[in-house]
Amino acid sequence: MADLANCPNCGKVFVKALRPVCDACYREVEEKFDTVYTFIRKSRNRSATIDQVCEETGVEKDLIIRFIREGRLQLSQFPNLGYPCEKCGESTREGRLCSKCKKEINDGLREVRKSPDREERKPLRHKSLAAENNDLPDLESSLYERFRRKD
Repeated sequence: MADLANCPNCGKVFVKALRPVCDACYREVEEKFDTVYTFIRKSRNRSATIDQVCEETGVEKDLIIRFIREGRLQLSQFPNLGYPCEKCGESTREGRLCSKCKKEINDGLREVRKSPDREERKPLRHKSLAAENNDLPDLESSLYERFRRKD
């Protein structure tokens, strides 16, 4: 069943059925997409960067990035089009991070996995659990004694 909601863009009340925004805002976004797509489809504009597309079309950079992330603009057709890495801001064409930041994070994870601190802590956890288990009474034999039939 459709719900009533306020449009996150303009604040108008609308029936939220298929789209997260009202019809007016949806049409506005679609017009902006058409503007961007028409611009970059021209052969002379295929090598434009995201800043150039933003400047020439008047469409906000965040909206163009959203079109790319939604898969509406295929980067394989536009070699210089990309969006900023969420960590360093360098241009990337896939995912949320550039290859340099991905490598940096992976190297850090590898380093943590190989660190001697990690290896020292691992056995201690197991030893402490074993020590705790030895302090417990022997439940099996005490239950056996308690419920054993006395003849």
